[in-house]
Amino acid sequence: MNLLHVDLASLHLLVIAAETLNLTQAANKANMTLSTASKRLAELERVTDCALFVRLPRGIELTAAGRGIADHARHILESVNRMACDATDYAVGVRGHVRLTANTSAVIQFLPQDLATYLADNPFVRIGMEEALSDDIVAALLNGRADIGIFADNVASDQIIKRVYRRDQLALLVPANHPLVGSEKLALADALDFDFVALNQGSSLLRRLTDAAAANSKMLKVRIQVSSFDGICRMIEAGLGIGVLPKTSVRKELLGTTLEAIPLTDDWANRTLYVGVASEALLSPEAAKLYEYLSLMEGSAHSQ
Repeated sequence: MNLLHVDLASLHLLVIAAETLNLTQAANKANMTLSTASKRLAELERVTDCALFVRLPRGIELTAAGRGIADHARHILESVNRMACDATDYAVGVRGHVRLTANTSAVIQFLPQDLATYLADNPFVRIGMEEALSDDIVAALLNGRADIGIFADNVASDQIIKRVYRRDQLALLVPANHPLVGSEKLALADALDFDFVALNQGSSLLRRLTDAAAANSKMLKVRIQVSSFDGICRMIEAGLGIGVLPKTSVRKELLGTTLEAIPLTDDWANRTLYVGVASEALLSPEAAKLYEYLSLMEGSAHSQ
């Protein structure tokens, strides 16, 4: 089996065919005649020595081999696309790329302004940023999928070299007509009898809340789970529960109108966000410079 002669057009056709499960539609989307598309897929089957599709009266169905090879084809095409983007960047003067992955708290509260300031002074660096859960960020650093990560302080990160990026304060978010409105501050224990709106399973913030509830010998009554801070705010506005978010992540126009943010007195409500790398010595010059910049953000915020 020699796959070196498989061309990108055939891989692209395979991916489209796997998505549409219709050879005529796949041929049209790939700008090929039906006969050409059929020949290309037959050649892929010959080269891989695998049956990729089962031909049905109305369409096609992927075999197990077809699903696996189509998945590989997607990754190959994504890599080629990234290579083309990188080549374009280098052609116009970009000197380096940095892969940054950060949790939602950092993305919502701090990174937009921090990165805008950094890139204004370093226009020839390209930063590819991905939002992820804190546990996944640590894993991405360890397996080399990210150069720099920003994650919460309650995830296991012993193998990561880390510095303080930012600190924030968590607050209890309630709708404007809620019984808790008017409280100057509260412990989470005072709110555990109410239904909560929370982030999806795996988030460091949900883990923090469930751990705190367990410490009070109670369960967190999660009524609805969503994937974003904005989603939490919308659900709370609709009266579907209360929630816990960093106060500065809530849009200012909502506070005091449809939502109230009550500071939490619990020690764990004062969070630290870390910026970390797997190895400082292995960072590219561009990544090392960004890492150093991000690690100075908390100190610069206090000096302003």
